[in-house]
Amino acid sequence: MLWFRNLIFYRFEPPAGLTQEHLEQALAEHPFTPCGSQELSRSGWSQPINEAEEMLVFSSNGFLLINLMQEERILPASVVREQLDAKVALIEAEQSRKVYRKEKLQLKDEVVLDLLPRSFTRRRRTEAILMPQQGWILVNASSHKRAEDLLNQLREALGSLVVKLPQTRVSADKVMTSWLQGESMPQGWALEDECELRDPMTEGSKISAKGQDLLCDEISAHLEAGMLVKRLALEWQQQIRFVLHEDLSLHRVRLSDEYREQLDAETPEDVLAARDTELARMGLEYARLLPEVLEAFGGEPQE
Repeated sequence: MLWFRNLIFYRFEPPAGLTQEHLEQALAEHPFTPCGSQELSRSGWSQPINEAEEMLVFSSNGFLLINLMQEERILPASVVREQLDAKVALIEAEQSRKVYRKEKLQLKDEVVLDLLPRSFTRRRRTEAILMPQQGWILVNASSHKRAEDLLNQLREALGSLVVKLPQTRVSADKVMTSWLQGESMPQGWALEDECELRDPMTEGSKISAKGQDLLCDEISAHLEAGMLVKRLALEWQQQIRFVLHEDLSLHRVRLSDEYREQLDAETPEDVLAARDTELARMGLEYARLLPEVLEAFGGEPQE
């Protein structure tokens, strides 16, 4: 099933005339091609749906799915170091002299260039959904660096891209802490069994809890001592479960078993039609969920 497992979401202003065709043409100017023999990495746009090999943009219900493919060569530092040490030892033995730092750096570059064509490569996909009507870009990533990499390359392809991380009136850690102290949660929200607490006054002080009642006396004692909730496992509308971090990113997003079974039963048998349905469903679910996430923390401040 097509579903983002992690989510970093941004507000964005759609460029004038942004359509599937316009986006397809822009991405086609920067297609993915494999690394050259002397390249450490390369990235570009590739098909987001394996069943639609010719399409760089897969669209359904106004949601535009894209995929950034990144390839990098695997060149372990230990291998480079071993080869360099052997080369330095040979020079010192044959020429009866000491090889110093500046020359070692030059030799290291030679070693890397020699090893690159023989190294293995690794590919990584980063998918995103553009939602022009709702003003969102959703990136399937667990780190902001990876999400920003995609946005930077999308900006290069389009010529301009105005995005920003959403802000809320109240910090997420304070609200999530209040939930574990017994304050009411938004309607349709429920606690799961995992959280992480941190002491804002002591760097590195962290407590992780998993598989237990989050309203227990032990966790309450830590909160009374001044610790704050930095991530919290939640369930929304008995349909979607996720771990919400204080920066509003969603991790380990998954459907409840009952909801997944319901969607599977309604999914068309034709593969391409199934992907179309899955993208529409995912976009619609996130279009419902994200405003509620922001509203749970006081909503977005007025500019």
